[in-house]
Amino acid sequence: MEINITAEAVKKITEKTEGREGYLKLKYDTDGCGCAVNGVVAMWFVPEIEEDEIAIETNDKTVYLEKSKMVFFDEQMKIDFSQSTNCFQLKSPQQILNGHMSLIIKEKTD
Repeated sequence: MEINITAEAVKKITEKTEGREGYLKLKYDTDGCGCAVNGVVAMWFVPEIEEDEIAIETNDKTVYLEKSKMVFFDEQMKIDFSQSTNCFQLKSPQQILNGHMSLIIKEKTD
C-alpha cells in the first residue's frame, strides 16, 4: 500500500497536532453506520496505536491502519487538503474515499 501526503495536508496536520505526541491513523469508522461494511474513512490523531494496526510509511509521516479494515482502502491513496472546503480529502486513482474528512484528535484516557 502506498500513501502520499500533499504539502498542503502536511502543513495542516502539523498545525493541528503541534505540541502533541501521537500517531496519525486512517480509521474505517462504522459507529452509527448500521453494520461493519457500512462506514466512512476518518483521520485520527491518537496517543497510542493498537496491537492490530500496521504502519504505512509515507512521504512524510507514518500512517497507521487497522489490519482487519485494509480491504476498505485502495492500494494507492493520497491525503490532501482542500482550501475551498477547509477539509482533508482521501483520494485514490479510482475514487474519492472521503472528500470532507476532518482530523479528529483523540485524547489519552486513564
